[in-house]
Amino acid sequence: MTKEAKENEEAVQASTEGKAEKGLTAEEIAKEFKEHSVAEFFKKNMQMLGLTGKIKTLTTIVHEYTTNSLDACEEAKILPDIEIQIKELGEEYYEVTAKDNGPGLTKETVGKALGKILAGTKFHRMVQMRGQQGIGASGVTMLSQITTGKVVQVITGTGKGKPISLDITIDPKNNEPKIANLTEVNKDFKGTMIRAKFKGVKYVNSEQAPLEYLRRTAIANPHAQITLIEPSGEKIVFKRTHRDIPARPMEMKPHPKGVKVDEMVTLAKYSSERKVSSFLKGNFDRLGDKAIEELVKAVHFDLNKDPKHLSWEEAEEVVNQFRKMDFIAPRTDGLIPIGEAQIRKSLESIVKPEFISVVTRKPSVYSGGFPFQIEAGIAYGGEAGRMGETNEEGQQLRKIEIMRFANRAPLLFDTGGCAITKAVQSIDWKRYGMKDYENAPLTIFVNLISVHIPYTSAGKQAISDEEEIMEELRLAMMDTGRKIYTFIGHQRRQAEKEAKRRMYYKYATEVAIAVAELTHRNKKEIEEELHALVLKHLKMEEQKEKQAEPKGEMSEEEIEKEYEKRMEREKKEKEKKGKKGKKAAVGAEEE
Repeated sequence: MTKEAKENEEAVQASTEGKAEKGLTAEEIAKEFKEHSVAEFFKKNMQMLGLTGKIKTLTTIVHEYTTNSLDACEEAKILPDIEIQIKELGEEYYEVTAKDNGPGLTKETVGKALGKILAGTKFHRMVQMRGQQGIGASGVTMLSQITTGKVVQVITGTGKGKPISLDITIDPKNNEPKIANLTEVNKDFKGTMIRAKFKGVKYVNSEQAPLEYLRRTAIANPHAQITLIEPSGEKIVFKRTHRDIPARPMEMKPHPKGVKVDEMVTLAKYSSERKVSSFLKGNFDRLGDKAIEELVKAVHFDLNKDPKHLSWEEAEEVVNQFRKMDFIAPRTDGLIPIGEAQIRKSLESIVKPEFISVVTRKPSVYSGGFPFQIEAGIAYGGEAGRMGETNEEGQQLRKIEIMRFANRAPLLFDTGGCAITKAVQSIDWKRYGMKDYENAPLTIFVNLISVHIPYTSAGKQAISDEEEIMEELRLAMMDTGRKIYTFIGHQRRQAEKEAKRRMYYKYATEVAIAVAELTHRNKKEIEEELHALVLKHLKMEEQKEKQAEPKGEMSEEEIEKEYEKRMEREKKEKEKKGKKGKKAAVGAEEE
């Protein structure tokens, strides 16, 4: 190094050290300021969309495509026919093809629907739908792009004109779709087909894999036919068990009790109304002339002013007054449950249990203004539950399975942090005849429906434990548990009766042999007489039990009393056995 070069290097170093010691100026910091699009943000934070982990990512991809297809078909009043094909292209390298028979996408909307984050038909509407943010499908397009560098291929047809074929990628810097190779297709096709490639994902058959996701989707959507073609080539079809398309959910207005000041100001700014009074009546649920009259007397500004000129302080005054006023509860006719009969039929078809208890709770409200409803079902015995450990006799035991749904969409991940799981765990299942509910052949089905699901994250896999939602979940569990209690109690009594019958018959045979030797009578005749006595005794016991049984369905209080009685009986039996054991031990010591 020359002397001159060395001096230059020392000067640069001194300058840098000087800046470090002095700190950067505001002007120097300003040079580092850059704007980032929402697409760039999610590109660096894909885990926030649930796109993390090899198995979870593949299931989330299938989830996003399937829910979009179901929502589109239902809005167009089409019975959904959905096919998902997964091909293995290499190690942790797969191609996913999703095809539906829905209404299709137009040239103008296809790019936004699949290539622009936070664009869609859902985020700005208060309507019961599976998706909410307009992130999912576009997030999947971006994942394909950043893991393989490949385009997402799309064919879509609306039934008007020829279908179109195109390739989509995303420009993350501007959050805009980039469309290439847009051509018309010379064949009949209505619906949408998407084909995308992904690396860093893995297909396995597990409780959190695409097959299980689609199995649960079929249970909660009995009107849909869903086909999965696995990487092995095996084709699995979940046939529809119900042909009625769910009623189209109505878009709902926000309730005055749930509105925030910022929302009020934003709505007013873009209102076409000329008066604040008419703006309030037209944009909020359950707000009529009587409420406006009450507001006129309570607020300190003229409600005839232009809503576009509504100040923050004035909006705050209105919102504070709303909290003091009484309003009718929010409309709930915009909620469309699956229905008890449909849930029952789906569980019977796919889970094949011995007994099913299903309940649909009445609609309720959380956070002051969002209506919601809980549907719950408990399937017991048969193929209910999930496969557990193998016992000493070589039989595979079954364990509890909790199926969580939000607006009919399965939630497979983040189980522990979900309100549904917490509600199930908060119930004392011993009161409903299940001493060890975690190791029982039990499938618990819970579907939360709402115009706004309070997810814990953008990944949409767990529901926040809002106080009102938790209370309704617990009540739904108790309602279904009461019916299960009656069945399990009957099942236990039948098992006890059968055990008694076998025991009596066993001793009857031995007694018959002894009596025959003593009396020289025919052994078979004596045995038949003894069997008849046993049956008569068992029938008398059955009559007593029937008279003691409560009429109709047991209430929570009756179950609790019965539970306490049973616990007391078991405690006395244990004490009795303990005393016998002590006596035997004392006797052995004396000997």
